[in-house]
Amino acid sequence: MHGLISRQIHLPESDPGHKRFATLFSDTPLHLEYGGELRGTIVAYETWGELKADKSNAILVLHALTGDSHAVGNAGPGHPTPGWWDGQIGPGMAIDTNRYYVVCPNVLGGCQGTTGPSSIDSSSMLPFGSRFPKITIRDQARLEIELSRYLGIERWQAVIGGSMGGMRALEHAVLEPDSTERLIVLATTASASAEQIALCSIQIEAIELDSNFHGGDYYSVGDGQGPTAGMMIARKLAMLSYRSDLEFGDRFGRTLVKGKEPLDPRAFEVESYLHYHGEKLNRRFDPNTYIALSRAMNSHDLGRDRGGVDRALGQIKARTFVAGIESDRLYPLYQQKEIASSIRATESFVGIESSYGHDGFLIEESAVATFINKALA
Repeated sequence: MHGLISRQIHLPESDPGHKRFATLFSDTPLHLEYGGELRGTIVAYETWGELKADKSNAILVLHALTGDSHAVGNAGPGHPTPGWWDGQIGPGMAIDTNRYYVVCPNVLGGCQGTTGPSSIDSSSMLPFGSRFPKITIRDQARLEIELSRYLGIERWQAVIGGSMGGMRALEHAVLEPDSTERLIVLATTASASAEQIALCSIQIEAIELDSNFHGGDYYSVGDGQGPTAGMMIARKLAMLSYRSDLEFGDRFGRTLVKGKEPLDPRAFEVESYLHYHGEKLNRRFDPNTYIALSRAMNSHDLGRDRGGVDRALGQIKARTFVAGIESDRLYPLYQQKEIASSIRATESFVGIESSYGHDGFLIEESAVATFINKALA
């Protein structure tokens, strides 16, 4: 085991649970957008349903920042949390596994089986740590496209993603315009805004300034001794951006934790809630992965080297369905409107009413299911 990561990430000796693994770019390396390369890159993925003989019924589902390949199923060995989209994928559900073969990969840079900073670098036989190369959303999409080839799937019935997953879905549709029948994106953007970059940057800095960060090489310092304090601050700030002022007001208001006074540490229930989520993420997620994926999101610009965002969106051929959450303050609704208006093949744009903010695309199961049902009809 390797200290802190022994309880946070999927290691080779760990129980794989329902994960499958593909080793890609073994002969020719994956050349990364901003320099560097990765060879023999491992992708962890999970599948549901049966693939038809002609491979015409496959759907690719792409997760958000702290998600992984476990979109469906209980927590257990190999899976630190229950499926993050249990309400959408399964027999008779919006993404109906009686009809479709569903694939969900863990993203490049992740910490649940796909090559990332906590993976072993074959040149040193130590975790990459600070030596993990810089990656972009485009690099991540290119790895997922290679997974498509590995699986023998030439055309997806749909590529579906929310938040960071939506960024990658857009890249898929531009990189491989003929490989996607339907593009379904929720609560995402075609390029990171100044405010989104600022929020991610503060979270990165909180982790890097933790005295236990050790420049990113903290894997041998002992279980629980890495940058857990910085990671907790990052997660607290993220949770604040994921939800809305209305929800926090209705749910917590100024309610005090039982036995606490207003000037006590973590006196208010909302503070206790944020602390709980910080501790929870520390038990299952690698801080270096949090940094690598946050920087990838900051780099996200669909129009980079393509003549601008509008021109890039104009290249998308897939039948496109876009949804946003009306109370989303992290990825405001206007960003989804811009995506929908710039893609000529857009068939539907939906603003979903919710008090949950950005997390509404995960929480509002009925409204999201209705949107997906219509997109897949």
